[in-house]
Amino acid sequence: MPRAIWNGVVIAEAPADEVERVEGNVYFPPGTVDPAVLQSSDYHTVCSWKGTASYYNVVVQGEVNPDAAWYYPEPKQAAAQIRGYIAFWRGVEVVE
Repeated sequence: MPRAIWNGVVIAEAPADEVERVEGNVYFPPGTVDPAVLQSSDYHTVCSWKGTASYYNVVVQGEVNPDAAWYYPEPKQAAAQIRGYIAFWRGVEVVE
């Protein structure tokens, strides 16, 4: 079962058949991520084939990991399967 862990706390966990894997990243369904750890960010990036990504700061035990989670609210057709799914980086460990 894939899990995302930061600061010693599991912040996302989902059965392997519910996550999406794209370009080496695990995308968690939104309902499997603890909403209490997500704080909106103004940061955005653009991928030529997935579209525009929006970001969250990850906040655990008062510590903030800026822009450590991202998602595609309106992905391009080629990435439609990850609409709203959340992936992590910047020190968030994803274990399977």
